[in-house]
Amino acid sequence: MEGLEAATGATIGATRWKRLIPASMVVYIISFMDRTNISYAFAGIGQEFHVSNADQGFAGGIFFIGYTLFQIPGGWLATRWSAKKSVGIMILLWGAAAIWCGRSRSFNELVLARFVLGIAEGGVWPAILVLINNWFPVSERARAYGFWMTNLAIASIITQPLSGFIVGSTDWRTMLLIEGVLPFIIATPVWWLAIADTPRDAAWCSQAERDYIEKSLLAEASSEPKTLPIRRIFTDRVVWQLVVVSFLIQVGFYGLNMWLPSLLKALTEAGFGAVGLIAALPYCTAIVFMWVNGSLADRNRRYQRHVLISLVVAAVSLVASVLIGQSFVALSVFFICLAIGGALSYEGPFWAAASRAVPASAAGAAAGLINAVGNLGGFLGPRLGGVLLDMSGGQFVATAVALAASFLLAGLVMLTVRLPRGRGDDGIEATAAYLKAHAS
Repeated sequence: MEGLEAATGATIGATRWKRLIPASMVVYIISFMDRTNISYAFAGIGQEFHVSNADQGFAGGIFFIGYTLFQIPGGWLATRWSAKKSVGIMILLWGAAAIWCGRSRSFNELVLARFVLGIAEGGVWPAILVLINNWFPVSERARAYGFWMTNLAIASIITQPLSGFIVGSTDWRTMLLIEGVLPFIIATPVWWLAIADTPRDAAWCSQAERDYIEKSLLAEASSEPKTLPIRRIFTDRVVWQLVVVSFLIQVGFYGLNMWLPSLLKALTEAGFGAVGLIAALPYCTAIVFMWVNGSLADRNRRYQRHVLISLVVAAVSLVASVLIGQSFVALSVFFICLAIGGALSYEGPFWAAASRAVPASAAGAAAGLINAVGNLGGFLGPRLGGVLLDMSGGQFVATAVALAASFLLAGLVMLTVRLPRGRGDDGIEATAAYLKAHAS
């Protein structure tokens, strides 16, 4: 594969890396911001609406119930219709729902607005996965996923200090309203100007790059069934194993992400402005972890092992951080950085494995199913964290142990995943042969 990578860099352009991935990242960064900024609103919501930590966690997590509903339809629309058009519409819908969250007049209305926000964002993730599959051969896919999915870390690097500053200077409603405008003024123009569904639709894609992508994808598809009925993904064992892995990871990640500002505030006894700056540090670590893990996974394609290692790091580091606590604040923050880095660096290898679980004709729907049911863990995690905090009088040890256990179990299940042998491998070899023939 070293020859393949060298030939790729020498003989074709890299416009897809420089244009599609950054534009997709901008859109998902704003999407992720609007779903997670409620973590900085928890205290204000609790005071204004007189609700418990468990209820605050419920408001944070209800997003993922709505989010689940449009995952499979979103992936299907992107595959059968257009990823560009479907995401373009969803951007406008989630922006309206995000503004509604900031204008909610009761706790029940806020919960409903968060639910609708989840529906509006639900198809974005699988649609962008379909877009990446249309532009990146298997040999590049773990890196492409890993590069794009650094948006989760970058979004938090931006969201944490920005949300903390706005809440510290104004209130939780103002924060939600300001950040709810961003889909309209940033995400919409970036998406429509930069994205094309396929190389054939992109005037900015060179002929050499277009030929490389199309011939690579054609060669990879040659060993696959031409079509696969969507109903078949519901009976595919590997798909459901990946669903379980995704669910358990989201329990851990969103349980940690949603309660991270509260954890850091208790740990440092600082205001939300300072907490927001500190909370950005773990996501800086995550960017490095995600790129390294994705690159290594592309080299050896042992996706399951790379997912396991990242989750072990997350689990051990999370428990270590709360056990150290205020005794050594700097060391505790260091372990939180490792925990977030591990909790996000599974993404590239995981979705590269998922892209090979089924033929390309069903990849969008399969990604939708995995992300849909998996993200129900995003509902359970924040709720579980809130319940355990209420039961322990605000102590984070029980919450950390429960979330770490979810990470570890996910890693162990991932080891049992056996991808269909040969799927995509013939195409990789054909791609290598094509590139060698055109390397002059």
